[in-house]
Amino acid sequence: MEVSLESVRAFFKARHREHEIIVLDHSSATVADAARSLHIPEGQVAKTLGFNIKGSYALIVVEGDARISNRKYKDFFKAKAKMMTPDELLSETSHPVGGVCPFGLSTELPVYLDISLKKYETVFPAAGAINAAIEIQVNELEDLVDGEWVDVCEEHSIQEQLD
Repeated sequence: MEVSLESVRAFFKARHREHEIIVLDHSSATVADAARSLHIPEGQVAKTLGFNIKGSYALIVVEGDARISNRKYKDFFKAKAKMMTPDELLSETSHPVGGVCPFGLSTELPVYLDISLKKYETVFPAAGAINAAIEIQVNELEDLVDGEWVDVCEEHSIQEQLD
């Protein structure tokens, strides 16, 4: 796992970006754990999901408490949503489940950013390890990963937005 965290550090160094990677002394592998540890709402955790799209892999970064809408996903990608397996994620990204992020990937993959992230100025994606994260501005995230904006998550109900 240290190799994965180092690949994220190298990613930012190569782009002359000085971002402090937050390394915790406990796991932040789930959205709930990360939000609690970072003292942020679950939505501000940028969850990176891996998909197999017609035989090719891609990452989709979404708001922490968002869920993929099968209908929206199929409308955009013209394929049924099929998640990558943990072994595929590790092989294609070098990051373990719970530490998957769009930085320092072992394989160049397309990165999609769900519009659910746009409600935040900064978000906290994982940073290559199950106990690491990084705070980053949403517009910088888009630039760094050459992300394409998509709308593939379910809408939050009015009540969820009020809670």
